[in-house]
This record gives sequence, C-alpha cells and structure tokens, in this order.
Amino acid sequence: MKLSNSLLFLAISAAAIFFAACTNGEGVKKVNTTAENVAIKGFDTVAFFTTEKAIEGNSQFSHDWNGAKWYFSSAENLEKFKANPEQFAPQFGGYCSWAVSHGYTADGDPHAWKIVDGKLFLNYNQKVKEKWEAEQPKLIEDGRKNWEEFQKKKPEHKG
Repeated sequence: MKLSNSLLFLAISAAAIFFAACTNGEGVKKVNTTAENVAIKGFDTVAFFTTEKAIEGNSQFSHDWNGAKWYFSSAENLEKFKANPEQFAPQFGGYCSWAVSHGYTADGDPHAWKIVDGKLFLNYNQKVKEKWEAEQPKLIEDGRKNWEEFQKKKPEHKG
C-alpha cells in the first residue's frame, strides 16, 4: 500500500512539474503562436522590414527561437533573423498592440502591421490598427508597461 501511494505521489508531482513547465509559469507566452507553435501565423518577420510587405514564410526556411517556430521566405531572411532576432521579432510577442495597451491579449494579424522607430507592431485587424495609430505614442508606452506585467501574471486573452 505504501509503495502504490508513493508511486501515485510521484506521478502527480511529475504531472504538476510538466504542466508548470508547459505553461511558462504565471506569465503570458513570450510569442503568440498558432496551434502548430508557429509565430506570426507563418509570415516572414524580416520581410516587413526589407520589402515593407506581409509575405508568407516557408517551413523550408525555419528557425526555433523564444519557444516558437519562425518561417521565412528566403534563406537570406532566415540568416538575418538568426543574427539578430530581437531586431525583427514583433513587439509584445506578436500579440495585438491595441489589446496589450489595454491590458489583455488578442492575436496579431500580419496584415495589420506597422513599423515604428524600427520596431514591428501587429494589431488584431485594420480597424483596430487605425484606432491604435490615433493614439500610437501613448498606446506603445502603455503596452510596454503592460507587457512587463504580463510576464508575471498572465492576462485575459480575447482572441
């Protein structure tokens, strides 16, 4: 009886440790991903800077970084990202910038993007992007403050 209780305790403990590791503690995931763990819905984050367009990436040119798979449209863009991922990764983990600035998360849309001071920001859709742009400096600052808090305590996610 003691052996089976010990095994049960070990199994429960292992499951708890595994769950804690998978949920990234109390905070938000560092990168918003698809169900397949792909960042920014598979779009090439470097292309926003080099071509000023939303271009789909290709799994042939992929790289794992910050707990997510990143796809690129070319080997050149893949190498640029590998050399300096922080330069190209979207702010707030690719979550909607409007949502983050308002204290929650929502998915970012690669078609609703803007580069501000050399940083890529995504928004939920074009309409939300327009609202975000109307108060952009304030909302970027609010977003940065909230993002720091999100690392400690996971916010509500609204889609």
